[in-house]
Amino acid sequence: MAYAIKEMYCTLQGEGYHTGRTALFLRFAGCNLWTGREQDRSAAVCSFCDTEFVGTDGPGGGKFKTAFDLAERVGGLWKEEIGAGHPFVVCTGGEPLLQLDVTLIDALHDQECEIAVETNGTISAPSGIDWICVSPKKDAPVVQRSGNELKLVWFQPEARPERFENLEFDHFFLQPMDGADIDRFTKEAVDYCRNNPKWRLSLQTHKILGIP
Repeated sequence: MAYAIKEMYCTLQGEGYHTGRTALFLRFAGCNLWTGREQDRSAAVCSFCDTEFVGTDGPGGGKFKTAFDLAERVGGLWKEEIGAGHPFVVCTGGEPLLQLDVTLIDALHDQECEIAVETNGTISAPSGIDWICVSPKKDAPVVQRSGNELKLVWFQPEARPERFENLEFDHFFLQPMDGADIDRFTKEAVDYCRNNPKWRLSLQTHKILGIP
């Protein structure tokens, strides 16, 4: 299988459980909830997406013919830019589970990578992923109903926290939706977490700090 990668780069994880951790972001091209074209945004299930995932023209992006080729490039980039420890690879998108498969997972493990995935939960995760973060979107079905972290963007009328709090996740986060209403959404998320201690607040610290 060939893999279409929008970009890959080393940075700090900006949100959720691993906030502040050195990570290599491996962004897969394509999504099943939005085409990525602005003319389609208003009709998309995930109309508030803040990520560019169309094409393969970003830093480190490209089309990789085999899992070995992609994993070797991931391992090489970590050595070039970080040079210490095992790579913590965050597979994201778009929707990474459209492409991330057992063959690539095995190849990344051969490079001594710890593999995390950030998914909208509409596709079952293959075996072998070390950290599963599901971020549900509006009324899209949640097929992946267990994992390490559920990170819900606040506020989505169709995706209220009560809908997900009985799923089998270790950690539950509310993250204020970026945009014109960010101040209101942040206050509402803070209030919800204070009154519902199962949930923790997640902020997009990479935006606050101005890093990728």
